[in-house]
Amino acid sequence: MDKLFRHIAVLFLLGLVLNSCSSNSSSKDADMDKFVEDLLDKMTLDEKIGQTVLYTSGYDIITGPTVDPNYKEYLRTGMVGGIFNAVGADYTRSLQKIAVEETRLGIPLIFGYDVIHGQRTIFPIPLAESCSWDLEAIERSGQIAAKEASAEGVNWIYAPMVDIARDPRWGRIAEGAGEDVYLGSLIAAARVKGIQGNSLSDKSTVVACVKHYAAYGASMAGRDYNTVDVGENELWNTYLPPFKAALDAGCATIMTSFNDLNGIPATGNSYLLKNILRDKWNFDGFVVTDYTSINEMIQHGYARDEKHSAEIAMNAGVDMDMQGGVYMKYLKELIAEGKVSEKDVTDAARRILKIKYQLGLFEDPYRYCDAEREKTDLLTVENKEAARDIARKSMVLLKNKNQLLPLEANKRIALIGPLAKDKYEILGCWSAMGNRDSVPVSVYEGLTEALGSDKITYTKGCDIQSEDRSGFTEALRVASAADVVVMVMGEFHNMSGENNSRTDISLPGLQLDLLKAIKKTGKPVVLVLMNGRPLTINWENDNIDAILEAWFPGTMGGAAIADVLVGKYNPAGKLTVTFPQNVGQIPIFYNHKNTGRPYDKNDPELAYGSHYWDVTNEPLFPFGYGLSYTTFTYSDLSLSSASISKDKPLRVNVKLANTGKYDGEEVVQLYTRDIVGSVTRPVKELKGFKKVFLKAGETKDVEFTLSVDDLRFYNPDLKFVYETGDFHLFVGGDSNAVLKAEFVLE
Repeated sequence: MDKLFRHIAVLFLLGLVLNSCSSNSSSKDADMDKFVEDLLDKMTLDEKIGQTVLYTSGYDIITGPTVDPNYKEYLRTGMVGGIFNAVGADYTRSLQKIAVEETRLGIPLIFGYDVIHGQRTIFPIPLAESCSWDLEAIERSGQIAAKEASAEGVNWIYAPMVDIARDPRWGRIAEGAGEDVYLGSLIAAARVKGIQGNSLSDKSTVVACVKHYAAYGASMAGRDYNTVDVGENELWNTYLPPFKAALDAGCATIMTSFNDLNGIPATGNSYLLKNILRDKWNFDGFVVTDYTSINEMIQHGYARDEKHSAEIAMNAGVDMDMQGGVYMKYLKELIAEGKVSEKDVTDAARRILKIKYQLGLFEDPYRYCDAEREKTDLLTVENKEAARDIARKSMVLLKNKNQLLPLEANKRIALIGPLAKDKYEILGCWSAMGNRDSVPVSVYEGLTEALGSDKITYTKGCDIQSEDRSGFTEALRVASAADVVVMVMGEFHNMSGENNSRTDISLPGLQLDLLKAIKKTGKPVVLVLMNGRPLTINWENDNIDAILEAWFPGTMGGAAIADVLVGKYNPAGKLTVTFPQNVGQIPIFYNHKNTGRPYDKNDPELAYGSHYWDVTNEPLFPFGYGLSYTTFTYSDLSLSSASISKDKPLRVNVKLANTGKYDGEEVVQLYTRDIVGSVTRPVKELKGFKKVFLKAGETKDVEFTLSVDDLRFYNPDLKFVYETGDFHLFVGGDSNAVLKAEFVLE
């Protein structure tokens, strides 16, 4: 009885604490609402419009950061609400001082910046990070990026990018989490939590901005800014869920995309911005455009001129105009003409002011302008170690013939390739304030540190993209004198990212020719790839002994690559995007539909199945694929029941054994297939994963719990439902998982 009373007392006290927290939260919200409403009452229409205006800062190579003199004058009249690309505590303080001390109401600015995978300490590109399947590490990456950005005066960053991407020709595939909706949604939430933390009032956190809303990753032909035409089913089941996940995680702002969606530019699309975002999802943060995307509705053929584009954007639900200048020029006039509601402008200003309030800018406008933090919080040992750790976790071992890797310590290594000593490209696209000269660790430096300079002989061999073969002779000489050849090859950093699409996604220039020449020496060859997208590497896979996909691994990339090559870290990364055999297969992704004529080469009845004449349907490497220095065996898949229902979840158990010689981690993946649906369903869908560490020779039982909510999808009426019927379930180390069971949803 005493135990019962103590238990009740604990629950009572817990309730008081929770009620107190809830009460405090409500009180803070009420205080914010009152403050903002009082401020709005004092503001003129011009000043409200000013909050919706966002302009860029510039940079002079001699004098440093600069801002257009016209923008400064706009700022002094209260006609600018935010500045982006302004970085540095002293510089942002100087601009903030104008806003606070030289304007009528002293409303502080918000400072934005593209911090995509790090501020000063550059982490692997987001596509690489997603291959870690490590949500805690990804959250930590966002947390460090936010802390460093906030130390340099930035309080709003344009991340995470959550566009589902299935076309590696598209350069911006590098910025997202790959092709899968389930994993992409979890990563979106993790990034937001890392960036925003538990409270925006913490000055080591910043406001996140999820982008690009919406379906930007489906740009036709993989060409950036291009048209997107997808049905409602595809929009809701594939492209919208990561945005919803980011917003559910608390993301405070959202950015529109450049593309048109089914004939209407996203920046003028009230279906996206009002019907879905505000009405269905109850989003109360603010919407910002991408760079001049309001103006670009003219080129889309959707607006007559800039004034018309401003009218469309505000009426569609855009709160802030990035760099277009059209809100500042035309909103007041449009209101006078009755074409735009003053209430909509007030609502936009209100949403922006609330974010500034949550950041604590009204309490202390200079809280992010602390020059002392610039000295203590950037490129710390701790930050660089975190970057090194996630870089290792992000790498995917694609091939390891005859266990060539890890490298033996006593072997003579020929280190060859245009990226072997590189410190510039290794950071990848969107490297924010990352130093590309002295700070990054090259592969040469990493391997020299790991093995000793006496074991490494380096020569470049060729450039990334040129017709100069003059380095081939020396490369062949160095390779012939070595025991093992390590080739470090890939792309320029700006071959991926915004406006960097490619139709040929093989290794550029003469790199493949150099590989073929080195192969003829008969020496075992390791190929380390640095790139921002899946590449077509058929010949490399057929002929090279070992291939490590390192992506663009960031500041500590060379050290991380060395950790993997010498066995200090056993690779455990898994692909989050499919590698095609050739560009003719694109778009190619694992969770495709079955078609009415699925192809099976072993079934003569399906001779007219959906297939190619010149290549198989299979990818070069499937989603979820990745090797280890050890081997894993799956067995004994079992289900707790033959059925699942609303009140009865399904337990899934499988035995995982480490059957190799090394300790290692395996990402155990669970997939389902809904056999019959009210809309056609994918052949497989990822529904769960666990990253499991096993010592050599160890076996563990891995358990998943599957609920009916995991089986929901948007039906023809766009209702998020689960449907009764038969399901197949698969567990394994990639999307080709062969262990199979069946169950029924009752």
